Amino acid sequence: MDSKKSSTNVIQIAKRIGEKNQMAAKENQHRTTSATRVIAITSGKGGVGKTNIVANLGYTLASQGKKVLILDADWGLGNLDVLLGLAPRYNLSHVIAGEKSIPDVIVNGPGDMKILPASSGIQELTSLTFEQKVRVLTQLDLLVDSVDILLIDTAAGISTNVMDFNVTAQEIMVVVSPEPTSLTDAYALMKVLSLKYAEKNCKLLVNQAADVQEALEIYRQLDTVVKKFLDISIEYIGCVLYDDKVPRGVRRQKIVTDLFPGCRASRCFSALAKRIASLPASKLPVGDSNFFWDHLHKNKLA
Repeated sequence: MDSKKSSTNVIQIAKRIGEKNQMAAKENQHRTTSATRVIAITSGKGGVGKTNIVANLGYTLASQGKKVLILDADWGLGNLDVLLGLAPRYNLSHVIAGEKSIPDVIVNGPGDMKILPASSGIQELTSLTFEQKVRVLTQLDLLVDSVDILLIDTAAGISTNVMDFNVTAQEIMVVVSPEPTSLTDAYALMKVLSLKYAEKNCKLLVNQAADVQEALEIYRQLDTVVKKFLDISIEYIGCVLYDDKVPRGVRRQKIVTDLFPGCRASRCFSALAKRIASLPASKLPVGDSNFFWDHLHKNKLA
């Protein structure tokens, strides 16, 4: 980043901080250290069931008494609303354009979880400007303390938009499937996180495993390679076993934990939600700043 662009970015950040403080004062928000968990759920390749993981995990956490907000951060090809059978009138493209605020866009999903939908088929949203990113993160910063857990459903891959959300979150959960290409792409994702963004930790979730032993073997294979070549550690967070009721739910635009709460995939989500809720956050915000603004201050956004 050249000095002129860096200076401009600092001015934009300072301006947005002023706007944030004015809005907070109007709403009498006396903030203390944020207790909200911010978890980015990501993958190296598409097709591993990441969005399904996010939706079912959010539903299960909500059923366990947590206030959950899901951000569909696949801004050019968002499909979380379709998966849930929702038809939102507005989405994040309206926020990015400055036409709506984030509270205007949020819709209610199943189980009382809140959904912040993305748009689909708008190529420009796959490469946002710095100012557009600041606009969205400013509003998220004001909203995030109203929930217990914010789940960020990133796009697949290693684009700048994906990495922005991964390194902004407290915790990064990488979803893999038993396919060899899923493992190689997950390794590529972790390589970028480690070498370019100096991330030291991530969690691993194995989806569509035939059994627990297969999931553990996938973790062991990936962990061996990562330990040998990268300065990043992987924490195995669990697995979701293959269940033919999952695609049956998708075809009906219903999540499996809602439609078939007793099936083995739903039991996996219940165990996963309990494990996540029992773990401490990987990183903690400083003072009254949450991760979005801490991220901006560090000037990581391109």
